[in-house]
Amino acid sequence: MSGGHWVLVSRRVVTDSGVREAAIVIREGKVAAVLPPGSAPAGLPVRDVGNKVVMPGVVDCHAHINEPGRTEWEGFDTATRAAAAGGITTVVDMPLNSIPATTSLQALRTKAASAEGHCAIDYGFWGGVIPGNAGELEAMVDAGVTGFKCFLIHSGVDEFPHVTREDLERAMPILARRGVPLIVHAELTPDERPPQGDTRTYRSYLESRPRRWEDDAIRMMVELCREHGGQVHIVHLSSSDALPDIAAAKREGLPFSVETCPHYLTFDAEHIPDGATHLKCAPPIREAENREALWAGLARGDIDMVVSDHSPCTPSLKHLDRGDFGAAWGGIASLQFSLPAVWTGMRERGHGLEQLVQWMCRHPARLVGLSGVKGTLTPGADADLLIFDPEATFTPEPSGVLHRHPLTPYTGRTLYGVVEGTFVRGVPAFTRGEGTPPPVGQWVRRPGTARSVK
Repeated sequence: MSGGHWVLVSRRVVTDSGVREAAIVIREGKVAAVLPPGSAPAGLPVRDVGNKVVMPGVVDCHAHINEPGRTEWEGFDTATRAAAAGGITTVVDMPLNSIPATTSLQALRTKAASAEGHCAIDYGFWGGVIPGNAGELEAMVDAGVTGFKCFLIHSGVDEFPHVTREDLERAMPILARRGVPLIVHAELTPDERPPQGDTRTYRSYLESRPRRWEDDAIRMMVELCREHGGQVHIVHLSSSDALPDIAAAKREGLPFSVETCPHYLTFDAEHIPDGATHLKCAPPIREAENREALWAGLARGDIDMVVSDHSPCTPSLKHLDRGDFGAAWGGIASLQFSLPAVWTGMRERGHGLEQLVQWMCRHPARLVGLSGVKGTLTPGADADLLIFDPEATFTPEPSGVLHRHPLTPYTGRTLYGVVEGTFVRGVPAFTRGEGTPPPVGQWVRRPGTARSVK
C-alpha cells in the first residue's frame, strides 16, 4: 500500500545525527528527504506537529504472537494493533507457542498464511533450531526467516524441545554460512526443578531459577560463537552477573549481541507481592540492584537493545485465583506498553531520545538485517515513524488494552510517553482517539538471504 507524497514537520525530529527541527518528505512509502523546515517542495500536503517528537517506529524483534494453534492466547490481529498503538512498526514473531512450531519450511508457510492480511504493522518470523531439524534450516532461510531461536532449557511447550551443545555444533555452521543469527534462551542447568516450599511467594520462584543458569549458558554461547563465527544473540537478559563475560566477548570482537526487556528494567523482586503471577516470566525479574546494573549495562553498550518479549496467555493459565508461581504460565504481555515503560525508566536515569531510538529502533533493526530500512529516518528508509509526546503521562487501564487479553503488569502504573500516531510506510496504522484503520502490514524478509517465497 502506498504512503503517497506528503510532508511531516516537527521541532523535534530524532535523526541519526541528533534531535533537530526538520521536515520529513515522504514519497511512496519511503523517506525521500529530511530537510530544514520551509525547504520542502511546494504543493505537498503538510502536517506540522509542533513540539511533538517525530521518531522512527520501534522495531520489536521478540514477540510471541502464538497464531496458529494458540490464537486464544494472542493472534496477529490483536497483537499488531496493540503494537501499533505502542509505536511499534515492525514486529518479529517467535517460533514457539504456535502450533505447529516454526521449525520446518511447511510450518513457516502455515504461519505466514495465518498472518497475511491480518497485521496492522510489518512483521517477520524467526525459525527454530530443535534437535534433528538441521536439514530444514537452509530452506527456511531461503523462504525469508530472520534467523533462528533455540532454548538451552525446557521451552515450556513440548512442540519446541531444547537443544544440547551437540545439536548446536550441527546447526551453527549452517547459520554462520548463511549469515543469519542464532538467538538463544540462555538458561542452562542439568537439574531443572519447580519452585519449592510455599509457591505463592515470589521468592520461591526467584530461587528456582538462579542467576548462574544464565551466566553458565552465556559462557557456553561465547565459546560456540568463537568456534563457529556466526552471530549469537542472547534474548531477554535478566542476570547482571553475566555482563562482564558479555563485555569481554564484545572486546574480543565476537559477533555477540544481547537484549533485555522492559519488565527487567521496570520491576524488582522486592516489590512483587505474593501471588502476583502476572509478573512471572523466565528468566525471572530479579532484585533492584540487578535492575540498576542492567541499566548501567545498557548505558555502557554491553546490552544492545530493549525488546518486549511479549508472551501472553489466557488469564486462566496465570492461576491468579491460586497465586501459584509453580503452576502459572511464565510470560508478560507488554507490546502496547514497552515504549512508554522504557522511556519512563530512561527519564528517571537521565537518558534521552537519541538513546531511546538506538536501543528500541536502530539496534533491533540491525539484528534482523534491516539497517537502513527500518529503525531510521534516513532517506531511502521505509517511512515507518511515530508521533510521540515524551512529556505526557497516562495510566493503562484494562479497557484500553488492545492485546487479546487485558492482563498486563503495567495496568494502573503511571507511564511517560504517549503515542499520538504511528505510520507504516507512510500510511497510518494507529491514530490516538480514532478508529482502527485497515491492516497495512507486510512480511519483511531478511535482505540478501531469501531465495524463494513460495
